[in-house]
Amino acid sequence: MRSGKATKMQRIVQSPFALYDTLVSMIEREAEEAGAGRPSGIMAKVNALMEPGIIQAIYRASQAGVPIDLVVRGQCALRPGVPSVSESIRVRSIVGRFLEHSRVYHFHAAGEGKTYGASADWMARNLFGRVETCFPIESPRLRARVIDEAFGVHLRDNTQAWLLESDGTYTRTTPGSDAPFSSQADLLARLAP
Repeated sequence: MRSGKATKMQRIVQSPFALYDTLVSMIEREAEEAGAGRPSGIMAKVNALMEPGIIQAIYRASQAGVPIDLVVRGQCALRPGVPSVSESIRVRSIVGRFLEHSRVYHFHAAGEGKTYGASADWMARNLFGRVETCFPIESPRLRARVIDEAFGVHLRDNTQAWLLESDGTYTRTTPGSDAPFSSQADLLARLAP
């Protein structure tokens, strides 16, 4: 009879065994790079961001000067733009025709650019109460595509994006003098012509 002990994985990181510690470690590495005056950066696309330890690590990274872009469709307990706490963090939510569920994490990683696909939102239940997976996207071609589709188009959206303010309210983006751009319409045109 086999025991319930988790097998050590080579590339896949699982919760509830190692994902939380791995995420905090990667966030802290970005803070160390920024603190040393080197380039750094974090981007994440999740459905929810509620886990206090992850939020505190992101705040510390922001205080070190790490630029952080988060696409959080639903619940978000983090507050961006708070002076001396989260000034380098931007949070946006895309609300449109499609209910998106992709979760992607990207770290500058001293210029290596480490990108991960995952099943886990940054919530206690996903990081501590469920079996979830996180895996590196190693192919440079696929990594570029994932970064573009998860962040490139979503960070340009000026018709369906809502920006989270430091007081917890959301402000809808508008095209202003730019051409209107919908991330979901762009992806639909690309992927289902």
